[in-house]
Amino acid sequence: MQINTNKTAGFTLVEIMIVVAIIGLLAAIAIPNFVKARENAQLNSIFNNLRIIEGAKDQWALENKKGTGDTVTDVTTISDYLKGGTVKPVVGETYATTTIGAASTATLPATVKLGTYTKGAAITSQ
Repeated sequence: MQINTNKTAGFTLVEIMIVVAIIGLLAAIAIPNFVKARENAQLNSIFNNLRIIEGAKDQWALENKKGTGDTVTDVTTISDYLKGGTVKPVVGETYATTTIGAASTATLPATVKLGTYTKGAAITSQ
């Protein structure tokens, strides 16, 4: 007496296609959120750098007896008041110090867009 066993274990093509479709759907939902979170983090880092520059300007003005309206030529003028002597660019932006009492700015490169800021836009400290 012979027992007929059919060992056809495995997944069918339809099952594999369903799994691939579900993975693709999850990726389509997740990837844009990761990109947006990255842009927000970069933008927050730029705002933090501008806040640090503003603090360094204020400290420089106090120690050098400068008042509102006096000019800070560039970041190297206040480098003694910055940790490490400078602020590190996040996406290649350039920082511009202005007069005491006026907000500093960061200008994005011509190839980078962050959030609502267009390529080459100036970001002002808040």
